[in-house]
Amino acid sequence: SRRGRSSQTSLSPQFLRRQQVLQLYRKILRAIREVPAEQDRRYLKDWARGEFRRNKDATEEDAIRMMITQGNMQLQELQRTLKLAKS
Repeated sequence: SRRGRSSQTSLSPQFLRRQQVLQLYRKILRAIREVPAEQDRRYLKDWARGEFRRNKDATEEDAIRMMITQGNMQLQELQRTLKLAKS
């Protein structure tokens, strides 16, 4: 049986937004793996997991968009910091 198929097409805005959020989460976790100190890695992983969990029930489009933007900025900051640490 195709549950809920009629009420929601496979490429609904919610679906696309969810893909965007999951992609951001994976990118953040991938970046955290590059952090040299294990204690820092653990802290950052717990922080990221906590942030995403805390906001997982958000439904307000503008708020979700803002959180994605903030997440991307934090990801870029982490990547910049890692690049500086390696140079």
